[in-house]
Amino acid sequence: MSEPRVVPTREGYDRWAASYDTMGNWLLALEEPEVDLALGDVAGLDVLDVGAGTGRHAIRLAAQGARVTALDFSDAMLAQARAKPGAELVRWITHDVGVPLPFGDRSFARVLSALVLEHIATARLVPFFNELGRVALPDGRIVVTAMHPALFLKGISANFHDADGEIRPRSYVATLSDYVMGAIGADLRIVRLSEHAVDETLAARYERSRKLLGWPALFVMVLRRL
Repeated sequence: MSEPRVVPTREGYDRWAASYDTMGNWLLALEEPEVDLALGDVAGLDVLDVGAGTGRHAIRLAAQGARVTALDFSDAMLAQARAKPGAELVRWITHDVGVPLPFGDRSFARVLSALVLEHIATARLVPFFNELGRVALPDGRIVVTAMHPALFLKGISANFHDADGEIRPRSYVATLSDYVMGAIGADLRIVRLSEHAVDETLAARYERSRKLLGWPALFVMVLRRL
């Protein structure tokens, strides 16, 4: 078996875009209900989705009555998002989260960043969290989800297969403490942390996840500005 090919993150997601929503990704199935729980009722709120990908969260939140702005640096992923029913309710922006967000301070009641952290170099975690906090209202809620760093111990990171074999958009090995200290270093208050493992229910739906039964797979943080 050939070794996975690691490519720059943006190139990887551009290549992944066409199959991202159809590959039966069990981590997305584990994550989405946790995002809804963490965000709470979003009807009538200004919501920012940072690293929105194919719009899997943004479109659903807009359907719940939120005023959603969604950004991503992959034009191919955003093209998939814009083609979906309900996409017209979302404001889509092409933007690299590695640089400051193009919004004023205190602009959003909810700020979401879903499964982006593994693609942020550890030295850039504090600036990244600082931007999430900067654009959040003082009483707003910031929700960040991540592939659990325990998966790095299994040699797992974001990946897909195409004609060239297994492709991995560039990821950065980190620990839970790296993520927690990134948030604290950005003067954010941790409201709640949770870790979620693959269970029998998920494994029955997604057989590919069974090899990780009982293993931590998802990390969720709910944060507020100090």
